[in-house]
Amino acid sequence: MLNFFLVFLISFGLSVVLGFPILALCRKLKLGQTILHWVDKHAGKSGTPTMGGLIFIFSGIIASLIFLRGEDFLLCLLVLLTMLGYGLLGFLDDFIKVKGGKNEGLKPYQKIIGQVGLSLIIALFVYFKLGSKIDLFGLKINLGIFIIPFIMLFFVAVTNSVNLTDGLDGLAGGVSLVYLLTFGVILALLNYFNFGIISFAMAGAILGFLLFNGFPAKIFMGDTGSLALGGVIACLAVFSGLEFIMPIIGIMFVLSAVSDIIQVGYYKRTKKRVFLMAPLHHHFEKKGVHENRIVAVYIVITLLCGIGAMLGYMAVLGAI
Repeated sequence: MLNFFLVFLISFGLSVVLGFPILALCRKLKLGQTILHWVDKHAGKSGTPTMGGLIFIFSGIIASLIFLRGEDFLLCLLVLLTMLGYGLLGFLDDFIKVKGGKNEGLKPYQKIIGQVGLSLIIALFVYFKLGSKIDLFGLKINLGIFIIPFIMLFFVAVTNSVNLTDGLDGLAGGVSLVYLLTFGVILALLNYFNFGIISFAMAGAILGFLLFNGFPAKIFMGDTGSLALGGVIACLAVFSGLEFIMPIIGIMFVLSAVSDIIQVGYYKRTKKRVFLMAPLHHHFEKKGVHENRIVAVYIVITLLCGIGAMLGYMAVLGAI
């Protein structure tokens, strides 16, 4: 456990140290976020620097590489490369938004093509190198060839869910921090040492980032950060065979996606809205709830679900 604590502290320190020059560079290059007109409560945030996800991406990778060891080192490199790949996709989206000044980045189909392409690479790797079994709370299920579309769908769902949650200062970062900490403990309990190292490293890096991203945010993570987080969260779950734990600990990510799907689908059929605004956190904001309270509630719920998942796995391990 000492290594997990140390990698958390080191990544946190790196994130704080890197945060200042990256923030200064983003300001100098005028990489400001344009706020959509219908998010009227956030009008004052227009021009806030974006692409802040670079802070925790670099910090998490550096800290992880210091502690990674053992036979699955190359597998862990693939986890980090996957995070970089999704981060690069998000970076392109952010860059186009900043350059155009209209908050219109990559076309939806372009982002989907990128996400599907990256997920296909991971799915094929898993099928040919790691096998086709998934862990359903201790029960091993062999999906065979169907593991490929399953993993692809899982990646697309997770990355977009995290991306949709990034709508308030500190929200996606705070929820991801708690998710990665609790998921890291489960990985440690199951003796996935290197995956646990990455999880704790990313948690520490995000904590450092939150010093800059907490309300009022000095910098946004952008799609650079949210897609990278979704990529690493999905990859850790897939490589450890713990895909079904993700929607439990990450219930707030799930609610962000589900609320958005419900809103869009219902509006297309009836021209009416279920929520005042989607995703769900914007609905609460429209109801007059301050964003700090929304962020706090999201984090607490994630923590409770994470503790529940940890206790569940401890009980399973104790019964074996």
